[in-house]
Amino acid sequence: MNLLDGLNEPQLAAVTLPAAHALILAGAGSGKTRVLTTRIAWLVSTGQVSPAGVLAVTFTNKAAKEMQARLTAMLPVGMGNLGGVGTTVRGMWLGTFHGLCNRMLRAHYRDAGLPQLFQILDSSDQLAAVKRLLKSLNVDDEKYPPRDLTYFINAQKEAGLRPAAVEAWDEWTRKKVDLYQAYEAQCQREGVVDFPELLLRCYELLERNEPLRRHYQQRFRHILVDEFQDTNRLQYAWLKLLAGTDAAMFAVGDDDQSIYGFRGADIANMRDFEREFKVTNLIRLEQNYRSHGNILDAANAIIKNNPHRLGKNLWTEAGSGEPIRVHESYSDGDEARFIVEEIKALTREGHARAEIALLYRSNAQSRALEHALFNAGLPYRVYGGLRFFERAEIKHALSYLRLVGNSDDDTSFSRVVNFPTRGIGARSLENLQDAARATQSSLHAAIPRMTGKAGSSLTNFAQLILRLREAAHLPLPELVEHVLDLSGLRDFYRNEKEGQDRLANLDELVNAAASFVAEAGTTGDEGELSGDLISFLAHASLEAGEHQAGEGDDALQLMTVHSAKGLEFNVVFISGLEEGLFPHENSKSEDKGMEEERRLMYVAVTRARNRLYLSFAQTRMLHGQTRYNLPSSFLDEVPEELLKWLTPRPGNSFNGVSSAPTGQFGSGARRSTIGGFRVGQSVTHPKFGLGVIVNAEGGENDVRVQVNFGSGGMKWLALNMAKLEAV
Repeated sequence: MNLLDGLNEPQLAAVTLPAAHALILAGAGSGKTRVLTTRIAWLVSTGQVSPAGVLAVTFTNKAAKEMQARLTAMLPVGMGNLGGVGTTVRGMWLGTFHGLCNRMLRAHYRDAGLPQLFQILDSSDQLAAVKRLLKSLNVDDEKYPPRDLTYFINAQKEAGLRPAAVEAWDEWTRKKVDLYQAYEAQCQREGVVDFPELLLRCYELLERNEPLRRHYQQRFRHILVDEFQDTNRLQYAWLKLLAGTDAAMFAVGDDDQSIYGFRGADIANMRDFEREFKVTNLIRLEQNYRSHGNILDAANAIIKNNPHRLGKNLWTEAGSGEPIRVHESYSDGDEARFIVEEIKALTREGHARAEIALLYRSNAQSRALEHALFNAGLPYRVYGGLRFFERAEIKHALSYLRLVGNSDDDTSFSRVVNFPTRGIGARSLENLQDAARATQSSLHAAIPRMTGKAGSSLTNFAQLILRLREAAHLPLPELVEHVLDLSGLRDFYRNEKEGQDRLANLDELVNAAASFVAEAGTTGDEGELSGDLISFLAHASLEAGEHQAGEGDDALQLMTVHSAKGLEFNVVFISGLEEGLFPHENSKSEDKGMEEERRLMYVAVTRARNRLYLSFAQTRMLHGQTRYNLPSSFLDEVPEELLKWLTPRPGNSFNGVSSAPTGQFGSGARRSTIGGFRVGQSVTHPKFGLGVIVNAEGGENDVRVQVNFGSGGMKWLALNMAKLEAV
C-alpha cells in the first residue's frame, strides 16, 4: 500500500514537506501520530535520509512503542526490527527525552563525568536519597521536608541551573541551595543520576563539547518532536543544540492542549520555535476523526476565548451528532446518582461500560462518584490513580481513626507511629515489637517498657492517641476534622509543594463522614465513643476491599481531566462544572491560570466521540459543610443551540421557588445583580451573621433574597427592610 494513501490534504502537505523547519498544529483527534510516523517512513523510504539520520522524540514510553509498531509495519523488511524504547530501526533514535539522553550519556559517560555503569534513580529512589542526605547532615526534616527539597532540586535542574547559579534571596533558600549542592556531591560519589539530571547532564555535555555536538548535528538531519506544547525550557534548549543550523526540526503539537504548566511545560516554546527557527511551514490539522460536530463546535467556542492562540478550528465530516446534554443537580450526591442512572440506561442501550468515562477536575471528586457506583454494583476502574479509600493520605487518616476506636490495632499503629515523622525510626519500632512479644501485648501497651529517647518519642505518640480518644464523643464529621488537625496530617501535606490534592482528599474524607451519617440515618449524637465511627470504618474497609476492575474487564473509566489527555471514549461525563471547582479557584490568582483551565476544559470536551454530558451541582460538601456554588463560567461559553437541558435552566431556587426570569444561560439571574446584590455573594446580617445569597426573586422595590446563614439556617429577607451588607 502507498504510504500516502488516505491522507487528507493538510496531512499530505505535512508528510511531504521539503527538508525545512515545520510546526504542525495538530488538533485533538486529527491524526497527529499518523502524520509523524508517516513523515519518518516517507523520508526514509524515498531516500531523503537514512534511518541513522533520524531523531524522533516522544513524551511517553507508550507513545514511543506505538510509533515503533507503526514504523515496523510501514518500512521495508529489514528496517522494522525495533526492540526497546530508545532503540533503532537500523540506526534510528526513537524514544522519550529521558531515554535518548540516557543513551547518549551511556555512549559518552567519560566525557559526561559518569561511571560506565551509572544507575538511574526513579522518583522514590530519589526521595530516599534526599532523606538519607538530610539524616547524614543532621538537618531538621520538618523545616526542610524531603519531598519539598526534592521538588526544589528538580525545578532548578529543569530550569538548567546548578547550585552556583541559583539565586538565594533569604537564609532558608540559601540552605536549600547548599543542600542541593550536597545532594549533587552525594549522587556523584555514588555514581547515580535522577531523571532531571539525565537531561541536564546531556545538555551540558553537548554545550561544552563542540566536537561531540558537531558530530550529532551532522548525524541527525531530521529531528521530529511529538507533543511539542509539553516541552519545558531545558528540553527545548537541548533540541536547539542538536538541531544546530542544518537539521530540519519537525515539531508537532497543539497549543490548545497545553495543560501541564504545573510540571514546567512552557507553551511559549511553540512561539519561540516559530520565531527563532524562522518557521515558514506552519500547517494546521483541523479535520477531526474522533468526535461529532456538536462536540467540536462546543470545544471551538470554549477555546476561542483564550488570547494569543496560534489558532485553528476543528471540524468533521461525521455530522452534527447528538446535542450536548446538561444536567443541574441539587447536591454532589444527587449528581452522582444522576450519573449512575444514566450509565444504567446507556448499558441497557448496548453501550460498553469501558467506553464510558467519568471525568473530574480534582481527584477528591471521585469519592462521591465511587460511592454511588459501589452502591449500584457497577464495576469501575480509576485510570492513572488509586481509588479514594486506597490513597495513602486517606489510609493514614483512617489509621488514626482506628486508633481512636482501638489503640491496640497494631497495623494502624505501625502505619502512623512515625507519620508525620516524629523521631521514631525502624530500630525503635523493632525494639518496641520485641517488647510487645515478650509481654504478649499490643505495641501501644508495650510503650511503658521503652526507655531513652525512643521511649520518650513513643510516650509522646501514646499521649497523642489519648488526646484523640478524648474527642471520640464528637459527632463523626467533627471527630474526623479534629483527628486530621491534631495528628499533624494537614500540616504535613500543607508544607508539601504539591500537597493540594492530598489536602483536598482529606477534606473529602470529612465530607464522606458527613454523608455516611446522613445516609445511615444515624444521629451523630455525642457519646463515650461514637458508634458512627465504628460503622464508618467498616464501611471504608468494605469499599476499599471491593476489587477494582482489571484492564480487560468491561468497567467504567474514572479519571481526572489531566489523566484523560490522549484518550477517547464513546460517552463522556464531565462532572463538577462549578465556579471554584472547574475552573479551579486557584486559577483566579495565578498568571494565565484561567487560560490553562480553559485548555483543560477543551481537552475534556474533545475526549468524547458520540455523546457528552456536562453536569454541575448547586451544593457541594466542603469540610463537612454545605457550600453553594455558581455554575461554571465555561458553560456560558457553549452556544445555547448545542445544548439539551435535562433539567430546567439555572435560576430556579434550591427549594423549588421561582427566581427572577432568566433568558439564555449567560444572561440569567446568576450573572446579574438584583437590588445591588447577586446570587453567590457573601453578606452579613446584624442578627444572623455571615451568610451567602443562594436565590433571589421579585423586582424593582419588591425584592427578596434567600440567604444561607450556615448554622442559622436558610432565611428569606426583603431587601428594602433587611440590613444586609456585602462582605
